[in-house]
Amino acid sequence: QFHFGFQRLPLIAARSKMPKELKTVSLTEVSKHSSKGDAWVVVDGGVYDVSKFAASHPGGELLLLEYAGKDATDAFYSLHRQEVLDKYRPRLLIGHVEGAKVPVDDGLSAWGRMSKVPYAETFALRGFHSPYHTEQHKAFRKYIREFLDREGVLAAAIEGETTNEPCSLELMQKISQAGLLHTKLGPGKHLSLLPLPLGIKPEEFTYFHDKIIQEETARLQCPGFVDSMFAGFTIGAPPLINYGTEKMKQTVLPEVLAGRKRIALAITEAFAGSDVASIRTTAVKSADGSHYIVNGTKKWISSGTFADYFVTAVRTGGKGAAGISMMLIPRMEGVETKIIKTAYSSSAGTAYITFENVKVPAENIMGKEGAGFKMIMANFNHERWVIAVSVIAGARVVIEECFKWATQRKVFGQPLMAQSVIREKLGMMVAAVESVDAYADLLTHQMNNMSYAEQNDQLGGPISLLKYQATRVAHLVADQAVQTFGGRGFTKGGMGRVVETFARTYKAGAVYGGSEEIMVDLGVRQALKFYPPNAKL
Repeated sequence: QFHFGFQRLPLIAARSKMPKELKTVSLTEVSKHSSKGDAWVVVDGGVYDVSKFAASHPGGELLLLEYAGKDATDAFYSLHRQEVLDKYRPRLLIGHVEGAKVPVDDGLSAWGRMSKVPYAETFALRGFHSPYHTEQHKAFRKYIREFLDREGVLAAAIEGETTNEPCSLELMQKISQAGLLHTKLGPGKHLSLLPLPLGIKPEEFTYFHDKIIQEETARLQCPGFVDSMFAGFTIGAPPLINYGTEKMKQTVLPEVLAGRKRIALAITEAFAGSDVASIRTTAVKSADGSHYIVNGTKKWISSGTFADYFVTAVRTGGKGAAGISMMLIPRMEGVETKIIKTAYSSSAGTAYITFENVKVPAENIMGKEGAGFKMIMANFNHERWVIAVSVIAGARVVIEECFKWATQRKVFGQPLMAQSVIREKLGMMVAAVESVDAYADLLTHQMNNMSYAEQNDQLGGPISLLKYQATRVAHLVADQAVQTFGGRGFTKGGMGRVVETFARTYKAGAVYGGSEEIMVDLGVRQALKFYPPNAKL
């Protein structure tokens, strides 16, 4: 019996907002409000009173007043993202011009709706038939997207990326109560510990549901903040579930799944990255067998700076893989963490960890001494698959950004899309992303139809190659997208925010969970296990 100890909140609560009576306004009436202190502008048929806002306009008061009394739609979208309008609409919107289509106010922003932009959504959401995706999958995606939007997660993520602050525990608990934390771990026995969204039964939950969660959170394109929510959890919780003691499952696991405590997986060291068998962190057992003394360091540990628990690879025996054990170490005396600044936001909590004479109870060993290497290897397939599908989803978001920009950006009196070289770039990106996403769907289907042992035996190589191909596609997409956006493609914030973020951070996926070079080598080595001995040219 697990005790999570929280009172369930409504899964989705609409954003609170003051009721406002909106009026219908003629363009003639709008034109009368065209001066400092009395300025209205029209954007997308909405009438906005910017009289007081003009003085604090980030682009300057004069620039905004230049459009006072006019329809500023084209000018607005050449300089601002849709999310800017979504942010200020509740405060500044006073009505709509005559004949304008008034949008339904259901508490959702444009980001929280399914996109109609070509290739912005996966194949199944564009009206095509799919052998994999069901109506339940579509409803599940809609549920996640609307939850993230209504809870203001995008705004929180953008702010966190800037301030380097991680996701708050309050938001983590809301995510847990919405059924979107334990489901991040994919199918398994843990799904019965908390309710699932939309009445989905644990036995109905597949890796396609899992893929949808990874894709929807990747749409935030705030990788540091998203990692603060899920990175440590996604790779740190499975060993606890699969190999933790009953005491750990009764005390630590409920706190982690409820979003009240955070966990990290501490394997990598400055001396041992992909070569896991060479780790140096030691755990020496006391003479009376009651505890271990842990000494060593870990590096590049996701969520490490704010984690409460560390699932840690330690050396309890001799050299090589056979001497490695896994141990749960709480944040305690002798454990110190420091932030490592990487290409993306420090909100991710990427840490350098020092263990100095840390006294850990012997009962904190997970499984048996010497069994740690197998536990680490068993965790890799899902981790690499998560990285791949998240990178692919991010690349798809970038394609949507490029379509929007090329359509609304005017150059030489024409939309950027009128240039054949831009259409070529879009075609290259689309072809690459659609192909690798189809490969991801194929392997996801195999995961659904294989036991865990069969996955480890047969899918290690293909998933490694999927991860490699995903990050190679990301390289192409980042390159072409920056060229499409020009200077905005490497400017933080503004119109190019998503493209700049993706281009700056996509390489993390090419390193984390195994470098590209390791992935292609593993893919071929795994294939050679099944090579027929009599095959000849």
